Amino acid sequence: MKCKRCGALAAVKLPSHHAGFCPDCFKLYCQRQVETAIRRHRMILPGDKVLVAVSGGKDSLALLRLLADLGHDVAGLHIHLGIPGVSDPVCEATEAFCRSNGFPLYVVRLEEEGLAIPRVKAAIKRPICAVCGKIKRHYFNRFAYEHGFDALATGHNLDDEVARLFANVLRWDATYLGGQGPALPGEGKFVRKIKPLYRLTEFETAALCFLRGIEHWQAACPYSAGASFTGHKALFRDLEYRSPGQKLSFYEAFLEKGRPFFAATTASDRAELHACRECGYPSSVALCSVCRIKGQVAGKEKEKRENASGGRGE
Repeated sequence: MKCKRCGALAAVKLPSHHAGFCPDCFKLYCQRQVETAIRRHRMILPGDKVLVAVSGGKDSLALLRLLADLGHDVAGLHIHLGIPGVSDPVCEATEAFCRSNGFPLYVVRLEEEGLAIPRVKAAIKRPICAVCGKIKRHYFNRFAYEHGFDALATGHNLDDEVARLFANVLRWDATYLGGQGPALPGEGKFVRKIKPLYRLTEFETAALCFLRGIEHWQAACPYSAGASFTGHKALFRDLEYRSPGQKLSFYEAFLEKGRPFFAATTASDRAELHACRECGYPSSVALCSVCRIKGQVAGKEKEKRENASGGRGE
């Protein structure tokens, strides 16, 4: 197969676009997909400082590289989850990538916040992936707000967004359907949230990392077994194989026709937000969910210490 753009030997085949690209043209294709996402949804404005949530995986590292190549002012933020045998090497690899590419990188360590994920998992009975995601979102937004960033970018790709949309449709969760999209405007202490990779698939970001020599962490989180999104992605991979282009078509049609309807119908149902009495960030109740989790972890650990000491306390 020849490259659709220059006629050279193609290195990447994209059935959804009826095209193949050589390495250089594929890099340009990825840049243009991100440019289109940013332009259509006004994700980044002139002069904006963009904080990229960097996990160490292929999507977030590719996003950091793409935004920098497009001339945006970017820095990375990594959340060290405190998982033994995993979090340290992931953090070190992320730091090495940013150092070699000249990207500023900040690190928030959940152990120092009393929220290391193993401690949370031991204290909270809810599915750990959902709780971990909630904690990370809180600290990503908090850091972005407190350090003067205009936008917070995450590496969610098309597969991620379609899987989430499908899960919300299965539940007909109108509130989440009304708020789902590649860009969420900032308000108060909520920084603008953007997903510039939403037009690129997981395969495409993996191919970009391979062609650009971006080394990334590939092992799955040891706590992620059984996550429902994995099954949803498999369903859409099969659909995409049979009908190339369906994932992007499904998601873009939702943004055009579905999201405005759900956003309008659920606007009056949104809870009024107040400042959390502990951290000061927006919450629909007196104590935000992350501060409640922190309290549960501390309470559970105190109870264990007291039981271990025969109930005498310390």
